[in-house]
Amino acid sequence: MIARAAGALAVAALVALPPLLPKYHLEVLISVLFWAYLGIAWNLLGGYAGQFSFGHAAFFGIGAYTSTLLLLQVGLTPWVGMVLGGALAAAFGLFEGYLSFRYGLKGPYFSLVTLAFAEMLRVVGVNTKAVGSSLGLVVPSTRAAPEMFMFSGKLPYYYIILAMGALALALTWKIGRSRLGFSLAAVRENEDAAETAGVDALATKLRAMALSSFLTALGGTFYAQYFAYIDPTISFGPGVSIGALLPAIVGGAGTVLGPVLGSFVLTPLSELTRYVLRGRAGADIMLYGAILVLVISFLPQGIVGLVRERRARAGRR
Repeated sequence: MIARAAGALAVAALVALPPLLPKYHLEVLISVLFWAYLGIAWNLLGGYAGQFSFGHAAFFGIGAYTSTLLLLQVGLTPWVGMVLGGALAAAFGLFEGYLSFRYGLKGPYFSLVTLAFAEMLRVVGVNTKAVGSSLGLVVPSTRAAPEMFMFSGKLPYYYIILAMGALALALTWKIGRSRLGFSLAAVRENEDAAETAGVDALATKLRAMALSSFLTALGGTFYAQYFAYIDPTISFGPGVSIGALLPAIVGGAGTVLGPVLGSFVLTPLSELTRYVLRGRAGADIMLYGAILVLVISFLPQGIVGLVRERRARAGRR
């Protein structure tokens, strides 16, 4: 009962308070929700299916470039372009996943393959003039045009990413209680035993791959419209992949609220680190790496796992 009341209060605050916040604090909150959203998308594959991807930037970049190129070349609204980018990313994810899962790649081997695909797309983007090469693409934003996903202030973007996160959370919650969710849990815990019990492990992992890829690509479109600029290093670089997986791992991989809790811890910490270590390139990435090592070593179930463990101990007492 207390947890539900706290959750309802948190939701009410997220909806009502942002118009009252200073611009900087609103931008930080948008960043928190953005990385929470990407963490939720990654969690479907890395948490629920147990397939740790280090290359989700591939899907993020596909979404960002698809919607941006369609906007610049044919004038198609990014509201439609983001769905098309999501579909293209899902198709690429199925291709990548089939090549990996069909030949039994698991654990670190699968992680390295996903990283390799993301790096391949980054190199292609840097060397392709049609997509702006290393200079990237600028999204025109001379005037507010809501129908073209362009707004004069930050507040509309906040409510958009809040809605995206809420829908992704609802989808995660529903999947976790569906047949697909139970199949994903079985594959994550013991793939051989799951197949013996009648679970099609390949099809189950491919479904998780497609859903995770699609949602991640939508996040790429949001990024492109919010910052009005993308380039291959940003879109396909390891920073996006690390930023997507860390909230889920720190908060609790394979849980509904884990990525959200992880992002509310990590994103403000990242902002503080950038301020304290300003002028030292890559210092924040090094800190993220150190946090990842520490969490995996001493808190493998994340924040949610720690809370559950303490509740269980209290119940036994």
